[in-house]
This record gives sequence, structure tokens and C-alpha cells, in this order.
Amino acid sequence: MALDLVVVGNGMAGARAVEEIIARGGSERFRITVFGDEPYGNYNRIMLSHVLAGEGDEDGLGEIYLNPLDWYADNGITLHAGVRVVRIDRFARKVFADDGTVAPYDKLIIATGSRTFFPPMDGMWVDDRTLTPGVFGFRTLDDTTAMLDWAVDAAPERRRAVVIGGGLLGLEAAYGLQQRGVECHVVQSGPVLMNQQLDDEAGAILRRVVERLGIGVHTGRRTTAIRSAGHVTGVVFGDGSSLDADMVVVTAGIRPNVGLAMISGLTVERAIVTDDQMRSVDDLDVYAVGECAQHRGETYGLVAPLWEQALVLADHITGADPKAAYHGSKTATKLKVAGVDVAAMGVKRPERDDDEFVRFSEPRRGVYKSVVIREGRLVGATLLGDVGKVAFLTQSFDRGLPLPEERVELLFELGAPPAEQSVAEMDDSVQVCNCNGVSKGDLVACVKAGTHSVGGVMAATRAGKGCGSCKALVADVVEWAAGGDVEIDESAGWYVPAIPMDKPALVAAIRAQGLRSVSAVFAALAPDGEDAGSKMALTSLLRTIWPGEYVDERDARFINDRVHANIQRDGTFSVVPQIAGGVTSVEQLRRIADVAEKYDVPMVKITGGQRIDLLGVRKEDLPGVWADLDMPSGYAYGKSFRTVKTCVGTDFCRFGLGDSTGLGVAIEKRYQGLEGPAKLKLAVAGCPRNCSEAMVKDVGLVAVGDGRWEVYIGGAAGASVRKGDVLATVTGQDEAIRLVGRFIQYYRENGRWLERTYDFVPRIGLDELKAILVEDRDGVAADLDARMQDCVDAYVDPWLEGREPVTPGQFAGALPLVPLPRVPVRGVGA
Repeated sequence: MALDLVVVGNGMAGARAVEEIIARGGSERFRITVFGDEPYGNYNRIMLSHVLAGEGDEDGLGEIYLNPLDWYADNGITLHAGVRVVRIDRFARKVFADDGTVAPYDKLIIATGSRTFFPPMDGMWVDDRTLTPGVFGFRTLDDTTAMLDWAVDAAPERRRAVVIGGGLLGLEAAYGLQQRGVECHVVQSGPVLMNQQLDDEAGAILRRVVERLGIGVHTGRRTTAIRSAGHVTGVVFGDGSSLDADMVVVTAGIRPNVGLAMISGLTVERAIVTDDQMRSVDDLDVYAVGECAQHRGETYGLVAPLWEQALVLADHITGADPKAAYHGSKTATKLKVAGVDVAAMGVKRPERDDDEFVRFSEPRRGVYKSVVIREGRLVGATLLGDVGKVAFLTQSFDRGLPLPEERVELLFELGAPPAEQSVAEMDDSVQVCNCNGVSKGDLVACVKAGTHSVGGVMAATRAGKGCGSCKALVADVVEWAAGGDVEIDESAGWYVPAIPMDKPALVAAIRAQGLRSVSAVFAALAPDGEDAGSKMALTSLLRTIWPGEYVDERDARFINDRVHANIQRDGTFSVVPQIAGGVTSVEQLRRIADVAEKYDVPMVKITGGQRIDLLGVRKEDLPGVWADLDMPSGYAYGKSFRTVKTCVGTDFCRFGLGDSTGLGVAIEKRYQGLEGPAKLKLAVAGCPRNCSEAMVKDVGLVAVGDGRWEVYIGGAAGASVRKGDVLATVTGQDEAIRLVGRFIQYYRENGRWLERTYDFVPRIGLDELKAILVEDRDGVAADLDARMQDCVDAYVDPWLEGREPVTPGQFAGALPLVPLPRVPVRGVGA
């Protein structure tokens, strides 16, 4: 026999709970009755600002209704629209409405939502129930239509509105009215707009954007009274000053509607106190959901927590999951305020001494981004004007995912989940491509919609189109979703998206046609013309093919490659001079110390590659720093040969079997700075104890005695960990240097863009690499050696550009980022 389920409240939370109950077979278990204050079906309150602004269809109402009146009848629901429940008799299990309706219940859901908070001030009310003509709240559809009627009917000389409250609703109200031709002013008692979501800097940027729209902003002004003469004439502030107005919209916050619960004997603090199943703590047959519910001391005014509460409630009340429990929500919002994209989650600023704080500010463009990291986990983020990374940040915030070591990637470039993660066990919500916010579920849906090629899915979803580190996982997900029936996509083998050729064919065409610039390659080989996403890869390839003859086009380079330094989170740069093999001198150290002091470098740090990093150098100081260092670039910024790490070898170590230091220095000086598909890190160990970690580098050499060296390739010890494969054992340093160069050149010519050697070596195969590079099966070894020699001969230290900049603005000024506090210079022994 069906039970009686009564729902008091027909807003977004109540109606969503009903939807979820029906989805779990609730129509068969319950006779459902819904009471709603408003004479409509359920509508989307978030869309009220669009209605006010006249966006959408003719009357702005086309998309606002979530559940029209017909939906209730179609689902067998008895709807009392425009009827208010005034009393609950929990002992008789009945609810009483203001129209005389009495409805029995076995289970009751209270979803009464919240109402506009009207601060106490003179002139607000005519009596206890009637607002002064011209004063409005902004919470319901009736509020919105009343404001629209006023805006339409007001005489031209009486079209000035003051909005009290500079939060989300206030700014939306002002923006919407302005779109209707009303002069608008926003009054905020505190110093910052949207102070619940934004810190002072972000709030200041938002203020500039809002003022550019023509909306007046008055912060730090507490409204104490409303002037009226039968209708609104202005507002009065705490300091005695005033502002003329013909209309006042109050958006100073909301308060949960808990009066019904209070008179019914339920425990109410800020809202109705519930347990983890969203039941009242006083009555296990009475549930509360949405803004009128208080769970573990928290109330929520955002949509996502309401949805989560509705899911748990439906699972529990229908018996679909009797153990379902709500444990609270991490609040994350993404919205558009007055035409500006805003996203916020967690804390706004550091709260502990060891919290990390990364921020970017560009006031002219109205852009601000910040993240707060605590113990390696994201605990807060704010995005204003540019919310492109909100999907990854939300995922990291909600799930506590590991974060990239380079924290700036949280704002501008993102990594991906580990590729070895089991695809079958991954939840659909797990982010696969963090750069473009693509989840496993998005990829699976694309496959089910009929796209069965990896390239097609990537094109449709943009997965793998950012940093590229997730491509292998994207392929795994597509193959799994397609049941192994993956279509071959010709574009998957293209070196760059703009040119339908694999790398060998592209190299051959470039050589045959003598194409020496990126623009020339596009003109000759790209069917659809220039493509920004192909430029960096082509730049690297052309420098490999035409050493000394490549025509440099600076717009084809990333900022790091344009200024030969690594941009940091605050817009300053990292400078790493070459310290070949990790061997330095007193003179070099003294110069480094002098430079750090002269240019007020905030941090001097020993790197993992046995070098010294000067962090926090201003862009305009780069030429002076390089000149005073009088040391070559260490290439700690590009897709290139980086460094050779060494142990002390036979010079001092009693276990040394080979001169690892000397060999490492020789290799680094010979192959310094060579561009490649990805970065290259090398190491040389003086014995198999492997103190320099040579076995887990892109290329590593290990002395095994009698002048012999084992050459390892394809190792990794970062996010991916892989012991390198032994390519060969050679005798003598000259032969070791030659084979290292031959492998590097083959990798440069055949590696895919952004493909590290730990992926390249398994793809080509160790046996194949031995046949080509060691046994010279194809007769190409001499040519590889010769082309490598051409590249070595063409080497020019890029830091020499500091003397004669290539462009006038190459080192002029920096991005307008927020300056971080300067700290005293820390030496290498600190």
C-alpha cells in the first residue's frame, strides 16, 4: 500500500528531491503531494537575473521553468500551487494550509527555502507587512516582475535605482536594471564587492569592471534610512550623506524560512537541524532539504549542495540506499556576475603560516586568479574574468587530488591523472584532461554518441589538446569505452594538428622545399593555414633540421623561449646558469652571490640537477643579470637538453670506476641547449652504486670498470618512474659521447612533440634502437653523427641576446602581476 509523502516547498531543492524520489521508483511507493507558496511550477531562481535583464526569449521567461505545471500531473503529483502550509501536527501526522487544505502524511519533507533579509532601517516599511512603494526584494519571480513593471512604467526623470548590497544578487540586480535603461548605483557597507567570494584585490578589479559598465559603486557606506514621500526618493547613509533614488532593491542577504518548523516544535538554530540522512533530529519521519536545512552546523545557499542533499534524501526515503549519508559539501561556485565570469571555492587567502598562495592579477583586463594550497592540497581558489581552469581546480578541491609541483600550472597549464590508473575502476567524474576540464564520463559519452577514434574524441572534447600529458590515458579510456573497437584515425600520427603528415614525411617535405620558417611551413603544407597550437612544435623541429639557418619568428615561441628564462607565478623569472656536471668554482659562486645582492634576488636555491637557481628576477633585469654572471644559459626553461648530473667519480670517491665528472662536463658542454621534442635530463655515475641516479634519466652513463660505460636510455624519476634500458656498453669516453649524441639526434628527428624518452624508447623498441644506432643496420649512423655535429657547431648562447635584444620589448617590463613580498636573500647553505 502506498504511503503519503507531503513536500512543503516547491522550489529548486524540494522539486529536485521529488525528481530523485521518482527516479528511484517513488511513484509506486508514495502518493506525493506538494505545496508551494508561489502559483507556478518549479523554476530556476538562478535565471531571475536573466529575466530582469531581458535575456533569452521575448519575455525572458522561456528557459526559467524547470518543472511546468503539466509535469506534476504527468507524474501523478498533487500540486497545491500558491498555497502556504501554516501548521504541522506531528502527532496526528497532518499539515494544515492557509486555504483550509489538510493533508495527512507518513513522510514529510520541508523545503521552504529562504527569503530576502531586510535590514532594520527607517522608511523601509509602511507597516509590518507592506514595503514602502519603490522598495523591492530580489528573490522570487514576483519580485522580478514587480521590478520590471516599475522600470517600464517609471517616468524618464524617475529611473534611478539604488541597490543595497554588493554581493552576487546585488550586482545582478543592478546589471539587469541597467539593461532596462535604469541608472543604477550599488551600495556596499563593507570595502569589497562580493566579499563572500572575493578578497580585496579581486574585489577591487571587479569594481573597476562594474564601473566601466556605467554602474555606480559606493563601498564603505552603511545605509541607515530610506527617504520617501509616498514613494522612494533616496537613501541616507550613516555619515549623514544621501543618494537620490526612485527605486531601492534590497539584496543584503537571505534568511532561512524556518517559522513553520519552529511552531511545529522542531529544533531550529540558524535553520532546521538535521542528521546525516537529512532528517530532523526531533522526528525521523520529517526531512529537511535545501536552504532551510542546517547540517553539522552549516547551511548552504548554493545549488550543488542542495543537489547532494536531495540525492541522499531520495536514497534514504525510498530505501534505495538505507545507508546513504550526507557528510557536508565543499562549496564551489562558477557564475557570471554583471557579465563577468567568477568562480570561487574554499578559503580566499592563506590562513596558516605554511599555506602556499599563488596569484595572478591583470586589472586592465579584469582578470584575477589565486589558489591557496595547504599540505599539498588545494583548499581555496578564486577566479575572476578568466575561469578556464575551473574544472580542474574544482576537481582538485573536491577530491584532494595531488597538485603539480609547478604551482603556476594550476592557473595556466595543468597536468593529468597518472596514466597507470585503471580505466575500468575510474569514476566517470574523474578528470582525465585537466587542461580542458574533460572527465572520463565526457569521453565515454562521446564514444557512445558514435565517435570511435582517439583523434575524433580528442577533437570533439579537446582532451589531450593542452599540455599533452594525458594523451595515453585518453586513448585508454576511448579503447575501453569502445570495447576495443577503435577506429584508426590518420590524424593521430600527424606531428602537428595543422599539417596532415607524420614526422618523417614532414621532415622530408621541409627539407625538399627548403622551408626555414614557421610561416613558410604553414604556407606550403598546412591546408587550413596558420595554427597557433602547431607553432612551438614546428619551431623546435625547424631548429633541429636547419641549425644556423632557421629563420626565427618570435611569435612562434612561448614566453620562456622568447626571454630565455622560466616565468614564475608572480611574473618574475628563474635564472639558472650552466654549471656543467654540477662542478663550479669560487669565482662563479662569488659572481652568483654578487648578482643576487645587486638585483635583490629573493631566493637562491640548489636544484635537483646540481645547479643554482636565482628565483624572482624581474624581466627588465635579465640582461644585466646575465652580463654580470658571465656564465652561459643552463636551459632550465625549454624543451631542450637541460643538464648532466654527476657524482665525484674517480677524483675523490674510493669506489669510483670511471671519471664521471669529466665525462659529464664534456657531454654537457658539447650538447648544451639542443632543442628536442621534450626536455632531456642526463646523468653520469662513476660506478654501479648510481649515486647520480643515471639509471633513471633520459640518458645515463654508468662506469663498470676498465674504461667501459653502460649507456642507459628512456629512464624517468618524476611523475613517471622507469629504469632506463641499456642501449650498449662502450669503451672510452669518446665513444660514449658519440653514442649519446647519436641517440639524442635520432630522438630529436623521430620523437613526437612532447614525447619524453621514457615513452619514445618503448614505442620504438630497444632492439630496434640497438639495430639502428649501435649496429648501424640502416647505414644512418654517420649521417646522424654529422647532423648532430652541424647542430653543435651552430650553437649560440641565447643569453647573448641580452646585449642586443631581438625586439625592442623583449626585456621591457613584465606582465602586470601582483608583486609578492620580497624576502632576504637566502644563500645555498640556508
